[in-house]
Amino acid sequence: MEDTMARMQISSETSTWLLQAKAFLDEARRQKPGPERNELRETAKVLRELAKLEAASEQALERDWRQRT
Repeated sequence: MEDTMARMQISSETSTWLLQAKAFLDEARRQKPGPERNELRETAKVLRELAKLEAASEQALERDWRQRT
């Protein structure tokens, strides 16, 4: 039961990478089309990719931990 609760808490937390990506996208929406806006959007894209990699890494670590116990 506690393990389930811990997993639910972790999955409901928003990644710092995703929060930063949202901030970059919000700023990009305020910009006029052009190089600065494109750079902000590309940065947000990289941050979202980092969030995906981080989530996959955490899941792999959790699976490995469960297999050891």
